[in-house]
Amino acid sequence: MTSGKYSIRPYAPADEVGWVRCRVLSFLDSAYFDDVAQEKTRYDNPAIELVAESAEAIAESIAPMITGFIDIECEETPGAVCSARPGLAGMIWNLGVHPDHQRRGLASELLERAAGLARERGITRLEAWTRDDPRELAWYEAKGFKLIDKYLHVYLDYDEAGRVLKSDLPGLRPVKVFSHFSTNPARFAEIRQRFKRVHDCNLFELNLGASVD
Repeated sequence: MTSGKYSIRPYAPADEVGWVRCRVLSFLDSAYFDDVAQEKTRYDNPAIELVAESAEAIAESIAPMITGFIDIECEETPGAVCSARPGLAGMIWNLGVHPDHQRRGLASELLERAAGLARERGITRLEAWTRDDPRELAWYEAKGFKLIDKYLHVYLDYDEAGRVLKSDLPGLRPVKVFSHFSTNPARFAEIRQRFKRVHDCNLFELNLGASVD
């Protein structure tokens, strides 16, 4: 399917290198800047996987470049992928737009196309986890997503890891640690003050009975 500026179509195996490059660049200026993947994500359940290309490049027969992508893993049993809430759900695991093509409505178009396909599969709601980038949070809220849960992503550097973690193997010491803190929301402020790099990890939900325009 093609809009004025972009062609959106299902992902194909030949897109993998372009997909990986687009994902790295799209995350570069976000809180996920170091979440680097070297291959395309595979899913255990049926998935909606779409990519976007520049319609101008296609018209000029320029080698295709992936400019955006969205992946939604779809449940066949409620609670198998997403939170245990009513109805079949789909999880948006990957959504991004190449920096040169951001702020042109492409992410919204990808979401709209994918949401339509999800409805056809009987999916009644979408979930998405995202960190605390103000622009991304505002985008999800503008699309009708509601915040339903959160926990913390906590990164520990060498000194921080040494203070709170111990190894039972002599000579082995943690250097960099990625961890989750979710047991006590009342302590979130304390955790943010105690460690240098802490992110809110927010779970959003979109009711597919509502428009995503």
